Amino acid sequence: MRAARFSRATLPMLVMLGALAGCTAGPDFKAPTAPRVASYVAGSLPARTVSADAPGGQVQYFVSDQRIAAQWWTLFHCAALNKLVEQALRDSPTLAQAQARLHQAQQALAAQTSAFDYPSVNGTLSTARQQINTRAMGLGAAPNPGPFTLYNASVGVSYTLDLFGAQRRALEALRAALDYQRFELAAARLTLAANVVTAVVREASLRDQLRATTTIVDAQRSQLRITEGRHRLGAVPELDVIAQRSQLAQTEATLPGLRQQLAQTRHLLAVYLGVPPGAARLPAIELAELHLPTRLPLALPSELARQRPDIQAAEALLHQASANVGVATASLYPHISLSASLGTEATGLRDVFGPASGVWNLGAALTQPLFHGGELRARRREAVAAYDQAAAAYRQTVLAGLQNVADTLRALQADAQALQARADAAAQAERTYRITQGQYRAGGLSYLAVLDAQQRVAQARLARIQATAQRYADSAALLQALGGGWWAPGAPD
Repeated sequence: MRAARFSRATLPMLVMLGALAGCTAGPDFKAPTAPRVASYVAGSLPARTVSADAPGGQVQYFVSDQRIAAQWWTLFHCAALNKLVEQALRDSPTLAQAQARLHQAQQALAAQTSAFDYPSVNGTLSTARQQINTRAMGLGAAPNPGPFTLYNASVGVSYTLDLFGAQRRALEALRAALDYQRFELAAARLTLAANVVTAVVREASLRDQLRATTTIVDAQRSQLRITEGRHRLGAVPELDVIAQRSQLAQTEATLPGLRQQLAQTRHLLAVYLGVPPGAARLPAIELAELHLPTRLPLALPSELARQRPDIQAAEALLHQASANVGVATASLYPHISLSASLGTEATGLRDVFGPASGVWNLGAALTQPLFHGGELRARRREAVAAYDQAAAAYRQTVLAGLQNVADTLRALQADAQALQARADAAAQAERTYRITQGQYRAGGLSYLAVLDAQQRVAQARLARIQATAQRYADSAALLQALGGGWWAPGAPD
């Protein structure tokens, strides 16, 4: 009968505790809505670029129904470039750091999940030397025993009921932190691959620029020798010689800077690969070995938030801030913890495990915050403000992503037009050079005119090289701005 009365009395309490256990304080997170814009740029965007009669001058098409490949750098069709990117993704210390932070977040979630899902069980072995003062205990007539040793062996169990979801919200925040680190790793991989491609393009461009500039220097030196000879014969004034020397010196002054930039670019590329610059064995990739991607996938603006890892990372931080509001809200409500222990306690070591030395206890504690000087509500307002900050940061990240794509699309259009103009200028310079050579052979022009035409050809080629390299770099920038296909099948986790 006593057991039956106990069951009937405790049944409503168990039902109430079960109902409370299903409550979770704070807001339930909802993913932000996608940007409601139809185009990245104001006005219409051409579906294709103009072409140019030059290396890298193909027409580029923007294809909205084509997905970005996970290994998007292979669109440049350069085996040496592919190997460099793969080495960087394998050996870069930057990615090792991001991977370690992801592993740290995984272990933090695992530890906290175990702490919340299971009660904590601790074993205790202790010994203490004690002296009891019977008079201090009000037992003046009792004899005062001498010092004695107390031995204790026990097992304690404790568990906190998650009535208002504080623990569930804390786990939700940790899962969001784990998502953030996962997206940060994807963003680091995307950035590293883009940096390697850009460095390779820049290195190839600088090497071609050095060749073109050296050709200009050679032509100017020949012009100077002829001008000096004519000056000695009295055919030209000294002022012409001085002007020619000044022009040569100015052109020669650009060579050390180009060599320095080339060396620094190779040093930077070595660091991307995780190799000391002095020990790097890098291939000398030529600009002609790269192939311009002619079909560029272009996702809709509404899809960009799901494709860019930096936007996904910002959403994960927003989710974490939302869960932290729940944690702060749950701290306003009661906390119930249960505890129990079973063990032995005796003054003799031999009696510790004897039948007469057993001790046990069961306990339950309810803690209801009553007065904290406004601290708990201020903490909740702090969490709400942090959520508002994360929401604004998310919107800013989305806007920056849209701007990034819009800027790159406009750049690609401008790059194609610039290359077309540079290619036309180079073609006209080469035509002029051929005509000048013919007139020189016929005796109608001096050799200085031929050298001048040759110099103009080299300058036009130099400008064309720079325009071609910019088009390659901006093509890689668009693929990066669209998310780089890290979510595509075959992409690493």
